[in-house]
Amino acid sequence: MQLRYSAHFLRQYAAAPDAVRIRFDKQTRFLVQNLGHPSLHAKKYDEARDIWQARVNRDWRFYFQIRPGEYLLHEIKPHPK
Repeated sequence: MQLRYSAHFLRQYAAAPDAVRIRFDKQTRFLVQNLGHPSLHAKKYDEARDIWQARVNRDWRFYFQIRPGEYLLHEIKPHPK
């Protein structure tokens, strides 16, 4: 699977703290290898729009769609509690 990033995602990623970007990069390696990796806690977030959510760390999440041969990343942002 390949990773593809929306322009919106890239702006959010650039604005995220360094520690979040480093952790996200690690999490995407897990995503490419195994969507079911335990540290991702990946789950369907929006059934109607086919959006998935996965964990960057305890406080941040990223949102993506699964398409043939790729993950299209839409957002990375703090998790509302």
